[in-house]
Amino acid sequence: MRIAFYAPLKAPDHPVPSGDRQMARLLIAALEAAGHDVELTSRLRSWDGQGDRARQARLQGLGAALARRAVRRFEKRSARDRPQAWFTYHLYYKAPDWIGPQVARALGIPYLVAEASLAHKRAGGPWDLGHRATVAALDQAAAVILLNPTDAEILPHQDRLWQLDPFLDPAPYRAAAAGRAEHRARLADDLGLDTEAVWIVAVAMMRPGDKLASYGVLAEALHKLADRPWQLILVGDGSERPEVEATFAWARPTAQGVRVHFAGALEGPDLARLYAACDLYAWPAVNEAYGMAFLEAQAAGLPVVAGRSGGVPVVVRDGETGLLAAPGDSAAFAVALGALLDDPVKRQGFAAAAPAAVAARHSLAAASRRLNRILHGVVP
Repeated sequence: MRIAFYAPLKAPDHPVPSGDRQMARLLIAALEAAGHDVELTSRLRSWDGQGDRARQARLQGLGAALARRAVRRFEKRSARDRPQAWFTYHLYYKAPDWIGPQVARALGIPYLVAEASLAHKRAGGPWDLGHRATVAALDQAAAVILLNPTDAEILPHQDRLWQLDPFLDPAPYRAAAAGRAEHRARLADDLGLDTEAVWIVAVAMMRPGDKLASYGVLAEALHKLADRPWQLILVGDGSERPEVEATFAWARPTAQGVRVHFAGALEGPDLARLYAACDLYAWPAVNEAYGMAFLEAQAAGLPVVAGRSGGVPVVVRDGETGLLAAPGDSAAFAVALGALLDDPVKRQGFAAAAPAAVAARHSLAAASRRLNRILHGVVP
């Protein structure tokens, strides 16, 4: 079937990489793999991070104009070439969908949402307009697809909720893992790493809020483990990079070399090769929805130490592919991280189990089949 697709938080072709952009791209790929024709209908970014009522009103007006334009465009097509469903990815009060509900109503087609959250405390506050738009969109939705199962606790219309495990295409990471020795030798040369140390990697944007808090927890935990032979590679960039660098300022170089390396933003094959070269993925995941990087790292054969936040336990199997610690607790995170630093046998066991777990439950093929069942369950 033909599907109109929209991601109000960040379009799939947005120039700045993020987990949201990646998941938008993956959803399109999964839908297309199931034989559906997906059309990106708008690139309007409805994000308002400041609670600016005037900005929200402007975005609402712009969304309404774009919706009317989209309806006119679709109505000029033959019936077979019009969308049979509207699919919006990631809906919440800071990034409401000002376009999809209007187009779906005008065309008489089902409105579907993947990943949505609701915060009733925003009613009447600075984001009241976005909150009410989100509530209205969820009331209209024929299906709400959950990537984080904990979202079900706060969403209405329980009979319309469908679970979809977070997913990726494991093939690039599997290919990178096959060349681990080569990638490891190159990374050792490029960064001056000690091949006898445990190489820890973390991947996240360096921005205010939960990401910066997670970097803080990671730094505190590693400070408690300063006597262990580890080296850390941080992948990411952003406005808070100076703050992140200051957080790790205590990690002075040792006789074995620099302890913390800032690799900048990486994606695609470069990131897959870096995963494959390392030994362990660590991220405290403060208020994380589920964390695409956890899946990427496991697909490349890395064990994981993570904070037990949100949907993280869905993608990291505690005691099988990694260890989970109490969210935001640097002492608990240090204990879990130290357990894998000190036990290479356990670390290797988790590393062997991780790619198989991703392939079994979190592959693009599995998501494609699930999405197809959902679509055929709600689209006439």
